[in-house]
Amino acid sequence: MFTEKERNRLRSLADEQLEIANSEKNMKRAAEWVEHNACRGQRPMIHLEIDNFMQEVILPEMQCEDPLARRIEKRLLQNFYNQKVLDDDKVTAPYFGVWWDFVRYPWGFNVEQEFAGDGGIGQHFAEQVEDVEEEIDKFKASRFSLEKEETLAYFNAAQDVFGDILPVKMTGKSQICWLTQDLVHIMGMQNMCISMAESPEYIHKVLNMLADDYLKFFQEEIDQGLMYATAGYEECNQGSVCLTDELPSEGVVSDMSQVWLHMDSQETINVSQKMFEEQCWDAYKKVAERFGLLSFGCCDPLERLWPCLETLPNLRKASISPWTNEEFMGEVLSEKGRKTIYQRKPSPNYLGVPEILDEDAWRAHIDKTLDCAKDCTLEITIRDVYTIHNNVDKAKRCVEIMKEAIADKWNA
Repeated sequence: MFTEKERNRLRSLADEQLEIANSEKNMKRAAEWVEHNACRGQRPMIHLEIDNFMQEVILPEMQCEDPLARRIEKRLLQNFYNQKVLDDDKVTAPYFGVWWDFVRYPWGFNVEQEFAGDGGIGQHFAEQVEDVEEEIDKFKASRFSLEKEETLAYFNAAQDVFGDILPVKMTGKSQICWLTQDLVHIMGMQNMCISMAESPEYIHKVLNMLADDYLKFFQEEIDQGLMYATAGYEECNQGSVCLTDELPSEGVVSDMSQVWLHMDSQETINVSQKMFEEQCWDAYKKVAERFGLLSFGCCDPLERLWPCLETLPNLRKASISPWTNEEFMGEVLSEKGRKTIYQRKPSPNYLGVPEILDEDAWRAHIDKTLDCAKDCTLEITIRDVYTIHNNVDKAKRCVEIMKEAIADKWNA
């Protein structure tokens, strides 16, 4: 049971979110995202993702004590922080969206994870399979489950406290399917790479097994009326926004072709294009082609995967990470008729490492992207920043410089 003080706090934040959501600035930006995601936009869209430094900007603002109240409070503060403080292009929803979280047991394994001590972010996954060929019998049917009870408690609490102010509704983020990540989580990187070299047909087999299991799970979600539209204000993973007029924007969906999907294959960065195509691509493709729109990549250098990715007509966002060849991707994504967004992920080091922002170096970094993507639909997403050294002004200046660079160079 929330205290009166907690209820008043949550109601005040809900009222603030609705006010910002209904502002002219927010509605204009939402419309710009729709145009951008259709590759009809007039300018690059920018977003500084705060997820990894919330301990510096969100947690100090929290006042609730009850764990569930704090979870709701944290989400409310996140929902409009960017627009209120950073003034990038992150938009604020005119509702409080709740989505299902799901637990994965790939091939039936319970993924075993150990984190670094003292609150570190480093982690190690227990290696439960060493040789995929010799231990193929360990690979069973995957199990997936939605966290229904916890999600409904969260939904009902929000509805009870402020549903009369800010609508609370079930919605969806983009679906996710990270096949090689699941494999690394039960084999480890070294074992997976050795197996790819020594037992390629078995890697191909287990990845296709997993792809089939994902598709079965997604279909069960749909059949049970539990898969929600992902074309509203929700996250498209990788710090992006789902807003589009090409897919349903609310309510349950009846087919995978009506929602966004996110995939990546960071774990194969040291694998040749040929090995990826022969061992992994069949599994990736069979899932990717079932969805309406696809966002692909995280830290993977996509030029290596491009011969495969370019065959997907629904590839709408391509992650251009700090390890990707910007020039090459700018050339291929500017080809006539291609509707794939150049979603640039600048190096987080400029903002996250030094206590004082090197403005000239950051501007030069962004200028290079603007040059490489000058003929593309460009989106710039700053991710993986784990500290801003408690200096919000540095983060705001980082956003300002991006805006200045775009004003100076874009369509100049």
